[in-house]
Amino acid sequence: MFRSIFLKTLRDYRIAILGWGIGMGLVIVSPMASVATLITTPEARAALAGLAAQFAWNADPVAADTVGGYATFKIGIFVFLVCVWPLLAASRMLRGEEERGSLDVLLSVPRSRARVAIEKVAAMWVALLLVGGIAGVLAYLGGAAFKADFGLEGGLLFGLDLALICMVIGGVALLISQFTHERGPAAGATGGLLLVFIVVDMVHRVIPNTEWVSRLSPIYYYNLSKPLIPSFGTSIGGMAVLGALAVLLSGAAIWLFVHRDAGDVVVIPGVRIRAAAPSRALPAGAWSLRSVYTRSLGMIAWPTFWWTLGMAAFAAWMIVAVHQLVDKLNPLFANPSSQAAVNILRNIGGGVSGLNALLLGAMFELMPVLLMAFAVTQVSRWTADEDEGRLEIILSTPRSRVAVMLGRFAALATATVIVGVVTLATAALAAGLGGVSLDSTNLAEATLGMIPLGLLVAAVGYLASGWLRTAADTGLLSFILAAWFLISFVGPDLKWPDATLRLSAFYYYGTPLLHGLQAANVAVVVAVGAAALGLGALRFARKDISV
Repeated sequence: MFRSIFLKTLRDYRIAILGWGIGMGLVIVSPMASVATLITTPEARAALAGLAAQFAWNADPVAADTVGGYATFKIGIFVFLVCVWPLLAASRMLRGEEERGSLDVLLSVPRSRARVAIEKVAAMWVALLLVGGIAGVLAYLGGAAFKADFGLEGGLLFGLDLALICMVIGGVALLISQFTHERGPAAGATGGLLLVFIVVDMVHRVIPNTEWVSRLSPIYYYNLSKPLIPSFGTSIGGMAVLGALAVLLSGAAIWLFVHRDAGDVVVIPGVRIRAAAPSRALPAGAWSLRSVYTRSLGMIAWPTFWWTLGMAAFAAWMIVAVHQLVDKLNPLFANPSSQAAVNILRNIGGGVSGLNALLLGAMFELMPVLLMAFAVTQVSRWTADEDEGRLEIILSTPRSRVAVMLGRFAALATATVIVGVVTLATAALAAGLGGVSLDSTNLAEATLGMIPLGLLVAAVGYLASGWLRTAADTGLLSFILAAWFLISFVGPDLKWPDATLRLSAFYYYGTPLLHGLQAANVAVVVAVGAAALGLGALRFARKDISV
């Protein structure tokens, strides 16, 4: 196995394959279990279908009164969290190995650059197909258990569609990494583009006659297929476009890699790029070298910029989308025969009567998930630095291990606060310009209340890094997020006990845009996060750095 670059790379992905495959399978299966409890009468089925036809910002609502249709509609854009893993894997596939110097050793063997890159890309694609296959089989088993009308073919096609969009995002990250000296900026830029792709796809479902805009997003072509809904089926054309994009992006990245200097970046005509020579190796006098904290802050500056831009734009877009949807949904609220649909919508949004606040309450539940995804990417960077020996020089200086770890965490905390504050300012500005009435205090609590959740995920990741390597740590955090998602977004539909719901971090976030934050709940999140960080620092201080 170690004689083949393809097999060695695929072996390194084994934990991520299982973690993401099972996690995404559970995410798609979990809404299926709640269909029977939500739709108990023909009237309720009709009401849910009518509501879904209007509540289309999340995803195209098709056959929402069926098991497969409801599951597809329920998960909506949450399914694209699976793109976080190929985003990270592709950005470190070549650029990451160049950073740590291991690619030099690999290129010294009698294998061409093109072969090395192609085998690595092929391994990532096979891993993504396996992730999609596992998720598809679990979707089929869940559908069989809850008497869905799709079969194994539908489940596997769902997994294939998911794998193809992941390949496209991975291709974007691989291409961008050819223009950056480090993998972090490439991952951050790709994460920002992923959010932009999601928003661009949503445009045609909110603003009429704008489908040509949504066609610019690969997410649009993913949504052309709904294999879990037999009456809708699979778009061969949409899948072909995704496959062509994946080949084109990855092929362009490999071509650029083959024709550039190892360790350098692609030179863009007319754009001056700072040389990666001694000035980068020994940046004497740079502000970021004054402490571990400032150096860490400088390292994550670009990823923070891109994630901040993406989340702020997404928050502003949600407010604009609400302004468009209110006019469509007001007749639904006024119609007495649609009371069942209104009740379902109120359950989703938090139980208030104001339509603006109700819709935004439902939409803002996505924001903490995005911030947690940002935290996962930065925890992955910390774990990779330890695995690849980049902490050894720092630890040889007169600084304690605890100080080094807390310095890195403090930089991540600062970045998380920046994301939250800028998102708050952008959302408030968009609400003011769009004429959307919001409680300013609740808006501040909804955006700033995401910060403890992001730091909780980071603290758990730092704790797990004391025992796990990069891929396993990222897989564990992804599985935890999927489990929290399952508990909080499906558990209430299944009437799970309150003790079970409290196992999810989202329970403590609540619906602050509607009801504000509960100080006791925030204290629980902070206390658990502090305990995890403290245990992680203790483990890091006592462990062998190579273990």
